[in-house]
Amino acid sequence: MTVTDQREPVAGILRAMAADADVRGELVHAARTHSPDVARLGEDDTRRHVTAMVRAAGGWLGTLDRVDDQDFAAALGLGTDRAVQGVPMTSVLRGVQAGLTRAVEITVDRSRSAGVPDGMLLTAVLRLKEYGDAVERHVVNGYRAAERGMPATAEGAAGARLLRRLLVHGVPPAPGDLAGACLRPDGAYHCLVAETRDPGAVRLPARGIAAVVEGRLVGLLPCRPADAAGGAGPAAVVSPAVPPAGAAAAYRLCLRALRVAVRGGRRGLLDLTDLAGETALAEQPLLGAYLSGRLLGGLDPADDFHRQLVLTARAFLDHGRRLDQTAAALFTHPNTVRYRLARLRQITGGSPADPAPEGAAGPMAALHWWWALSTWLGPGPESSFSSSAESS
Repeated sequence: MTVTDQREPVAGILRAMAADADVRGELVHAARTHSPDVARLGEDDTRRHVTAMVRAAGGWLGTLDRVDDQDFAAALGLGTDRAVQGVPMTSVLRGVQAGLTRAVEITVDRSRSAGVPDGMLLTAVLRLKEYGDAVERHVVNGYRAAERGMPATAEGAAGARLLRRLLVHGVPPAPGDLAGACLRPDGAYHCLVAETRDPGAVRLPARGIAAVVEGRLVGLLPCRPADAAGGAGPAAVVSPAVPPAGAAAAYRLCLRALRVAVRGGRRGLLDLTDLAGETALAEQPLLGAYLSGRLLGGLDPADDFHRQLVLTARAFLDHGRRLDQTAAALFTHPNTVRYRLARLRQITGGSPADPAPEGAAGPMAALHWWWALSTWLGPGPESSFSSSAESS
């Protein structure tokens, strides 16, 4: 029991480190700095694993138990999660090793500051090295178990690596790799990007490949998936069918469209082409701001009445410039819509109900108004480019 008592000071230091937000932040920073693939994941995810493993190390160091008798559920969970997320094994281990190294450095610094004798500290560091080796083994075990247990059509690590290489890095996989995922180099596939990691959010077809890439469910599918939640689930964007060589470009467009959809509160399965206009305009925010300033410069964003006028004007455009349909969407009378458009004209000098200026094409004039109105409203569900007028 004498040895146990000697280890207790360092064990207490480790337990204090697990509870110290600054220390956890340093370990997370070390892991993310040394592994760019880990850095692309959410910081809270890494912090959760770091906290669990440091806390477990503190509990073990004060005992005489063999390291292999300890509970390494946190390390196994880390390996499993990283496999599901599609992080390559080498990147996982780089992050783990960087975090463990920084943990030892902080432990040594705090132990010396606390007056722990060098002999006792050396023993603790050697045991921490033993613990770190065991952590790495269990991370690998969790990773390999996840690889074996997940088919490529769900969230398999092999599928995630192929999709990451093809979609994120734009490197065409070898024909053999495509064939292993039931994809043909001469085939055409829909690119799917969802604001979720859950494959149950959409009805994936039996063939094709889907996995978690960069924290989202991503897929290349031979046919368009079905909306599992009937429009009530998380937003997911699907592209037209493209060959594998065009999949990276489709993926980038789907990501941009998904950001627009999420910002606007859209849900369910959405076609990329249905979001074409919103996505294209979202790429030019400065131009939208200039246009808004020209057409709506007389309005005050802090004035609720002015905001009501803008929402009405955009609803008017969204409903084909029809007073009756706009009024029905806003739960008001057509005369109220007509009045608001007139007030907008008085304040700004124009409204989307006006004829197109001389020399200007009607559709482009309407587009300019719609873009200016949406930009003026700013981000948020009620002001998304796809405007749900009912919210006003």
